Amino acid sequence: MFDLDLWKEILSALKQNRMRSFMTAFGVFWGIFMLIIMSGAGRALENGVMEGVKAFATNSAFFWTERTSKPYEGFQRGRRWIYNNQDIEYIRQSVKEIEYLSPRLFGWQQNGDNTIRGERTGAFNIYGDYPDYFKIDGWTPVKGRLMNEIDVLQKRKVCVIGERVEEVMFDKDEDPIGQYLKISGVYFQVVGVIHPETRINIGGGKKEETIIIPFSTMQTAYNYGDEIHFFSVTANQGTSVSSLEEKLKRILKERHKIAPDDTQAIGSFNIEAEFKKFSMLFLGIQALTWIVGIGTLLAGVIGVSNIMLVIIKERTQEIGIQRAIGATPGKIMLHIIAESVFLTVMAGYIGLSLGVALLEVLNQILLAAGDEVFFRNPEVNLTMALSALAVLVFSGAFAGFIPARRAIKIKPIDALRDES
Repeated sequence: MFDLDLWKEILSALKQNRMRSFMTAFGVFWGIFMLIIMSGAGRALENGVMEGVKAFATNSAFFWTERTSKPYEGFQRGRRWIYNNQDIEYIRQSVKEIEYLSPRLFGWQQNGDNTIRGERTGAFNIYGDYPDYFKIDGWTPVKGRLMNEIDVLQKRKVCVIGERVEEVMFDKDEDPIGQYLKISGVYFQVVGVIHPETRINIGGGKKEETIIIPFSTMQTAYNYGDEIHFFSVTANQGTSVSSLEEKLKRILKERHKIAPDDTQAIGSFNIEAEFKKFSMLFLGIQALTWIVGIGTLLAGVIGVSNIMLVIIKERTQEIGIQRAIGATPGKIMLHIIAESVFLTVMAGYIGLSLGVALLEVLNQILLAAGDEVFFRNPEVNLTMALSALAVLVFSGAFAGFIPARRAIKIKPIDALRDES
């Protein structure tokens, strides 16, 4: 049953020394506030990174070349090498575990701007790709269409462009579809404007500043011969992309006479492994957040317990009088524990509320920033909030229990004699 007199006594006791009550409660407030903020920030980073990773096919792997690190079959260490069309064709024919395979060429930016349209110029990321690349690295057409197989087979001079390219090279009310861009000296017709499903760009740079042309067109138009700078694959259903990654490395090392134990010559990563790494990383961040938050909260609770001990000392005579007029040890104990719980829960609730409010403000800022940041939806789930409140109630009871035990051990006659 709700005891109004009890709560009046608790509020009266706290008001008698407001500064001490405030300083005592601040430790608990700060602990729960930091727990909420760190947890929300950690979740925002996790949401942003995972959203970017998930936009790629989860069974995909990416490959590029590096200098060799070991001598092998007459070749010195530090040798530069590169993929070629024959590598891709051999893999396509002999490795049946592959679902999609897409080689890529990078159009390196040299001497600033590489794209011209009338009086407008711009420096953009130029890539030569196969249509399968859009199934590996997610892109959505917002105008026109994506590149297709016919574009590659016929070596068409067409391109799809990112939204930033459209902003720079065309007027706001102008339709870019069917218009031409002069890219590194060659004219290409725009057939689509595309939007990336993730800001992570394998080739570097901002994705919205990307121009993609058919792979075959890029090889012939810019005299790349049979060079390939990079390629990506996805594994068939039921095939581990990690095992496929290792198999492709073995094949490429054999074809290019690279030492089997040279771990540097082929750069690669797969989304499956990266996803697992990120999952473990963010699990560790969440655990660390709880450790730091609970540690800070515990320090505040210890402060509450110490202050309650001081309060018991100051109220020795008052407790003696209560005992003398018939107050039971249980009632005295309940009063002290209730006061401790009230102080702890109120401070924690304010910290929880302010923490959630600050995360909501941060979320609105992030929404306004759009895709410019990797943070997404800084949130604290209901389970965590309820857990935090449960910890507060338990902590408050624990902080008041030891002082309460001490209080009920005070003998009425000794308490009445106490003059402190």
